Amino acid sequence: MGRGRKANAIKELNYNTIFYNSVGSYVQRINVYLSHSIESEPLSNHIKIAGGFAFKSADYVSNGIPVIRISDFSDERIILESVKFYKESEQLKKYELKNGDIIIALTGGTIAKLGIVQKGIGKLYLNQRVGKFEILNPAIFENEYVYWIARSVQTIIKELAWGAAIPNVSPKQIEKIRFPIPDRQTQKGIILFLNDLKNNSIIKGKGYFHSETEAEILLIHENSLRSAGIVTELSHQQSLLKKLRQQILQDAIEGKLTKDWREQNPDVEPASELLKHIQAEKQQLIKDKKIKKQKTLPVITEDEKPFELPDRWEWIRLGGLCSKTGSGSTPSGGKSAYIDNGIKFIRSQNVYNNGFRWNGEAYIPKYTHEKMKGTKLLPQDLLLNITGGSIGRCCILPLNFDEGNINQHVAIIRLILTNTGGYIHKVICSSYFQNEIINVQTGAGREGLPKNRMDNMLIPCPPLIEIKAIITKVEKLFVICDQLEGQITSSQANTEQLMQSVLKEAFSQSNAA
Repeated sequence: MGRGRKANAIKELNYNTIFYNSVGSYVQRINVYLSHSIESEPLSNHIKIAGGFAFKSADYVSNGIPVIRISDFSDERIILESVKFYKESEQLKKYELKNGDIIIALTGGTIAKLGIVQKGIGKLYLNQRVGKFEILNPAIFENEYVYWIARSVQTIIKELAWGAAIPNVSPKQIEKIRFPIPDRQTQKGIILFLNDLKNNSIIKGKGYFHSETEAEILLIHENSLRSAGIVTELSHQQSLLKKLRQQILQDAIEGKLTKDWREQNPDVEPASELLKHIQAEKQQLIKDKKIKKQKTLPVITEDEKPFELPDRWEWIRLGGLCSKTGSGSTPSGGKSAYIDNGIKFIRSQNVYNNGFRWNGEAYIPKYTHEKMKGTKLLPQDLLLNITGGSIGRCCILPLNFDEGNINQHVAIIRLILTNTGGYIHKVICSSYFQNEIINVQTGAGREGLPKNRMDNMLIPCPPLIEIKAIITKVEKLFVICDQLEGQITSSQANTEQLMQSVLKEAFSQSNAA
């Protein structure tokens, strides 16, 4: 890869992000080289990690000295937007921060993140659970070299904390980490090398501190960039594929996918006849007392129609196609009502556009299921998530589904004609219907789709025989999309594995040294 310019594969990437995600490992590799001629010693011999003060939240004031907590620094900068203040006190002088101080998070999900106090920010106090790098003998360090040590510490801490429920590290643990500390001339070479690498400057042919180590790190870095570029391109392809699926669905429900089919079948029975048949079936179910009489739905006006339909198609409200719609409820006692085995209790995490997913998450007793008889599930019911972050996800229950019930976050859509379910599912998954859901959501804090609004949503209805043609066409196109997605996913997994191995190479070599 040519230096001095970004490769085409990573034009869309943030070069600095790639560098900073990797540089801790690069410093580790440098330490491996240094340790061959310099004895490693505890960081505490040269640098102390000073902890902050345990400020009480009840003692914060509206104006005073900013208290820097973990949430008050990001991207290596102090951010004062949401800072808390404490009254100034001589007793807190040891907890003051000054320009250029390096601080590190000692706990939580952002453990090991670094902050550097920028110029002109004024007096600051350091809070508990944040550590400050204090140099015991500044004469042996180039100022910036301490920063690169901190970067190496950051990488080590992340490795140690990985997998912990609430990761924590103490100042003493950091101070025990061993480092070879080179002379200031070597420090200058390392600093120059890392800055040239950071700035994407020409490195090959220059001498910084050790040509072989420099070449190793440069190779690792170029592999990181190449892998990151591939991952980004694959992610872009996945995004395009997602848009393609949505376009296929939108073309399907607007009749564009079956335009040629209609030209070859000009005499099919119009959708108005299908709707008459559905209405007759519904009336018979009401007469036989198999379903309750439903409220009359409003007449569809021209202004409501979101797009023009082909000849022989009709608009119909969703409720007009159904014998039942509506959501479930939470059993009395909430989660304590669940048992180890019984009737499946379906929640939003079981409903996905590509199918119903069941891993034995929640069961309810038979008697509870019977109490909730109004939301008993049947094979080929459509289930629609109507609240929360997964609102709009929809699946069809398989033909071999036995028994189940639903909670209040999932709605049943039970069609009069179950053989139209595949088409209605595609309508619901389309960008048109998903946007309509967004437009009609209600509820503060946790958005919801009420039954009456769901029932009134418009469905573009083709003739029955064309519905079958649409389902066949979409499914064929989705098979191709699935094949493409499989190839992309496989490539991405392989590339990410390569990327992870590249980024850990220096660290693993450090452990082996």
